[in-house]
Amino acid sequence: MSAVKIAGAPISWGVCEVPGWGHQLEPDRVLTEMRGAGLTATELGPEGFLPTDTDELKSVLREKDLACVGGFVPVVLFEEDHDPADDLAGPLESLIAAGAGVVVLAAATGAEGYDSRPVLDDAQWARLVANLDRLAAVVADRGLLAVLHPHVGTIVETRADVDRVLQGSSIKLCLDTGHLMIGGTDPLELAKAVPNRIAHTHLKDVDAALAAKVQSGELTYTEAVKAGMYTPLGTGDVDVAGIVSVLRDNGFDGWFVLEQDTILDGEPTGEGPVRDVVASVAYLRQVTT
Repeated sequence: MSAVKIAGAPISWGVCEVPGWGHQLEPDRVLTEMRGAGLTATELGPEGFLPTDTDELKSVLREKDLACVGGFVPVVLFEEDHDPADDLAGPLESLIAAGAGVVVLAAATGAEGYDSRPVLDDAQWARLVANLDRLAAVVADRGLLAVLHPHVGTIVETRADVDRVLQGSSIKLCLDTGHLMIGGTDPLELAKAVPNRIAHTHLKDVDAALAAKVQSGELTYTEAVKAGMYTPLGTGDVDVAGIVSVLRDNGFDGWFVLEQDTILDGEPTGEGPVRDVVASVAYLRQVTT
């Protein structure tokens, strides 16, 4: 079995594309701590976090001794008068320049944040899945792989949404263990059901009690994140070890990207978010050796 490939993501340090999400740490601190935690690769983070100039971007990653595995790109896929290829163009160039292999698409609603989402009609759904295949082809033509990330507060959130994508398009999935669970999908069951459709993973652990409050509407997604819904790997209610085992047994050789979404009130005075990242790295290494 091939060695496990573990990467980080700036969201574990509270860096997020949502306006007003919380205090945003500087890239230098995030990338330095990422490397210090034993990670050798990262996703790019939200637009504006790292340089958009391709030479500058390559220089920053080289200086921090980090490879780039991919990036999260929210795109509106269902609107008749909107071409999502335009949203993809800039991030795709950055990912190509950084030597990434994966474009992580999310079916954005067009609104800011992840606390609500519209209901699509059949024509909008048909447009969405057709656009997924079209964008996957655009990405493939440039030598990268596009995957769809089911995500709370996007059009593809629930298991029924995931099934519509699986049946209506050929795009591979990013298995985000946290967003799937919060959206009502058992990520272990999905990993067992469609291992051939999973090409990238975001490993999260989740406090199921807080996830249930999001599902019931008692808390918004953002409120639950602030309350600590995401936990270090091995300390929540997701069967992370089982999921990793199923994927690897089925030949998965992609990246396991550690993500513990967090919201910071301000500049950390102590160790800060890296403490939980180090704990998650240690847990994943433990269950894959």
